[in-house]
Amino acid sequence: MAADPQFTEGRLDALREEAARTGKVQDHGIVPVGSPFPKPASAVSYHGNPVLKPPTWTWQVPLYFFVGGVAGISAVIALVAHLFGNAGLIRAGLWIGFLGALISAPLLIADLGRPARFLNMLRVFKLRSAMSVGAWTLSGFSAAVGLAVVCHELVLTGYGNDFLLVLEWIAELFAALSGLILASYTSVLLAVTAIPVWSENRKLVPVVFLAGGLGSAAAVLELLGFLVPATQFIGIVASAVETLVAIIIELRGRYVDRPLREGAVGWLTRAGAALAGPTSLLLRTFLGHSSVARNFAAVCFIIGALISRYAWIGAGRVSSRDPQALFRIQRPAPNAAAH
Repeated sequence: MAADPQFTEGRLDALREEAARTGKVQDHGIVPVGSPFPKPASAVSYHGNPVLKPPTWTWQVPLYFFVGGVAGISAVIALVAHLFGNAGLIRAGLWIGFLGALISAPLLIADLGRPARFLNMLRVFKLRSAMSVGAWTLSGFSAAVGLAVVCHELVLTGYGNDFLLVLEWIAELFAALSGLILASYTSVLLAVTAIPVWSENRKLVPVVFLAGGLGSAAAVLELLGFLVPATQFIGIVASAVETLVAIIIELRGRYVDRPLREGAVGWLTRAGAALAGPTSLLLRTFLGHSSVARNFAAVCFIIGALISRYAWIGAGRVSSRDPQALFRIQRPAPNAAAH
């Protein structure tokens, strides 16, 4: 590969000649890596290479984030419904969780390229690897919620006995616990990266993802006919959280959050937040007595939460192409530098 002309002897000779002829050099020259000299404001890379590698996830990954969140939270709702004796919600929650698990696995495998890569992640469990935890969590959740569905259907058809009832409780409990991890680990996967807009929002992203999964699970149940006070309450809470997060992002005005506020991705973020947040919240608050309004609020929330997943991934790509965002968060605070 040919050397970059900026770093050849010929380039240095050209700079010397310019200095001798004009008494100054217009070009910023070469700044050694790690040198104490300040980089020009226009610097956008290290020797022409990007500072950060942008995420290479395909379109299936944000959809997996969304479907996995709905599936995991649905299993939690099913367990709570079982505790309070709501038979209809138990069955619906378990089936939504099971179908979500069936959809999630192909989406994750599609991004990896081939099933063998997914199986390779199951060979060793690495607690410090979010991808490893995610693969094991999805596998465990799928097995648990599938077993819970089988047990519950057998009990409903009259084949239940004490052993089957206990087994169903155990499966539902494990499905709920692994479902919570499934709904939240994806946000951790973003937060542990070096991409500024994700790492600097490590406390906010889990809130967005969990609220999105919670509200979407309740919305799916409502669209299936469960227009009960419980789903209404969940929908209001989730929409209020989405609204609050959107306000925080807008009011903080941080440079690192620019991808969430500006450009095409910024408008996509705002559109998702508006649908899942204020729009859904207002419909539920002022027109909550109407089944049509609740169904419309449910649809708005689902669309908004799905858009939000794609917007956060898009914001990560934009942030990775902005080295100034990384330089600013790595720059020591004035007080710290003084000490």
